[in-house]
Amino acid sequence: MSGSEELRNNGVVKNVGEAPQEELATGERSTRNRVARSILDHGPSTVADLAARLGLTQAAVRRHLDTLAHENVVESREQRIYGARTRGRPAKVFALTDCGRDAFDQSYDKLAADALRWISERHGEGAVVEFARERMAAQAIAYRKAIEAAPPERRTEALAKALTADGYAATARTAPVGEQLCQHHCPVAHVAEQYPQLCEAETEIFSALLGTHVQRLATIAHGDGVCTTFIPRNTSQPPESTDNASASTAGRNPA
Repeated sequence: MSGSEELRNNGVVKNVGEAPQEELATGERSTRNRVARSILDHGPSTVADLAARLGLTQAAVRRHLDTLAHENVVESREQRIYGARTRGRPAKVFALTDCGRDAFDQSYDKLAADALRWISERHGEGAVVEFARERMAAQAIAYRKAIEAAPPERRTEALAKALTADGYAATARTAPVGEQLCQHHCPVAHVAEQYPQLCEAETEIFSALLGTHVQRLATIAHGDGVCTTFIPRNTSQPPESTDNASASTAGRNPA
């Protein structure tokens, strides 16, 4: 049994990267869980990033990452660079694998996929789109309240905090001529691989809430480390009513 198969317990990681043939001390296991959780919350991270966030030495972080990689919980990749590249090789970052993400979910991916397949077969692809839009519109009620309470220049940050409360571990950061909304976790990523309508409806809602065209740059469902949405710098428009979001096509891009 792989380490990832023992991780799921009501959304809390247990025994992450447990080594075969021996029982890890509680402290070691707990620290390993913290390393994995930090990657989930902040996205692909360097050893230096993890050491700074967790108050550990880089040597200790590397040791835990080696075990997590052995158990197929994390994998290393080159850091994605947005904008102009600097000289030198990109830094190595560590991201959660699909197995690692599964450890944090007690999701019902197969049930959800089966339900959407049934809807599609019985009522057509349009019914799946309608379901995805209505689902996001219901979620967006709380997001709208958070955005309306924030000043225009903090709307993306407010949306990120509201998404985080729903389990998306989202952050907002500045980017050339705009901002990037980054979702480091997606509770429905595996279902969205089969039904990109879920991602498209989410993008439409973001556009409606922020009152501007948005562009989806990357998604976890397509194998990226983070769902990344670009929001151009435009604070003059009020958010569009999400009641009309299902009719909006702004920012619709395949997931």
